[in-house]
Amino acid sequence: MKILVTGGTGYIGSNVAVQLLESGYDVIVLDSLSNSKSSVVERIKRITRKNLTFFKGDIRDKSLLDGIFKKNTIHAVMHFAGLKSVADSETNPLDYYATNVAGTVTLIESMLFANVKKIIFSSSATVYGDNGLIEHSETSPLNPINVYGKTKFIVEGMLKEIRSGNPSFTYAALRYFNPVGAHCSGLLGEDPKNKPNNLMPILANVATGRQKELSIYGNDYNTPDGTCLRDYIHVTDLAAGHIAALEKIIQTKTTLTVNLGTGKPHSVRELIKTFELVSGKKITFKYAQRRKGDLDQYFANPNEAERVLAWTAKLDLFRMCEDVWRWQQLQQSGL
Repeated sequence: MKILVTGGTGYIGSNVAVQLLESGYDVIVLDSLSNSKSSVVERIKRITRKNLTFFKGDIRDKSLLDGIFKKNTIHAVMHFAGLKSVADSETNPLDYYATNVAGTVTLIESMLFANVKKIIFSSSATVYGDNGLIEHSETSPLNPINVYGKTKFIVEGMLKEIRSGNPSFTYAALRYFNPVGAHCSGLLGEDPKNKPNNLMPILANVATGRQKELSIYGNDYNTPDGTCLRDYIHVTDLAAGHIAALEKIIQTKTTLTVNLGTGKPHSVRELIKTFELVSGKKITFKYAQRRKGDLDQYFANPNEAERVLAWTAKLDLFRMCEDVWRWQQLQQSGL
């Protein structure tokens, strides 16, 4: 089967592309390269020793999409293309609605025109927002509190409504918690073109000396060490969840909405200590003022994914940090 992976040179998309190829699928990658590099395509090939097809372009370019679907017999779409910074979404909301929502509309229009009716959607735990809970199951109330989360919420609703009007349309909406880690080869990792805003790449930048210190936003949370507790999931486990979801909707033609997380939260201080242990580097940090909207704890109840997909996260925090450090060292050596 041939799978179109939008955003396939990005952090998560590239790791999923690897596992698709290793699982015997043919892969077509579409990416605008707005926040990734074309060299990722060669790295995917190097890891898998398999070929793939790459198109540079935007998911809002309907003529490009129509051409890809017309020239290729595509069985399903893995949709990762989109903007993903919570902070940036508050500053530039129109960009997020144009790309994450309108771009998905254009993609699905082209899919349905080509009679492609299976999609795996990269959603987010931000759809839960501030709902008064710390552990989130798929039936927890949805109350996104930022523009990024709202765009994911809107697309999830859209997928549900398309399915209601077209029962042959099947989808899986996968709600990620906090993806970290890197491919075990050290060839694929989180490598944003712009200044990173996620904790792990900032931490790695401090360890390698590219950044002076790490800011911890608040140390007075209701947690054992005063810093936020979050559910971190290794990108390799996350990618495996996508393969399981794809196979499920192919076999059963049912829709899915599931959390992909570990259900085991770790604090910011715990993450720092583990990275220091792995790298042998001292992480310099300072406490800064809390950010608006940050919650004490936030983690997944992953039972539904285990029940429906027979999937559980296997890689622990030490392995997450270990793989990130390997990735960072290889990047510094120029490999």
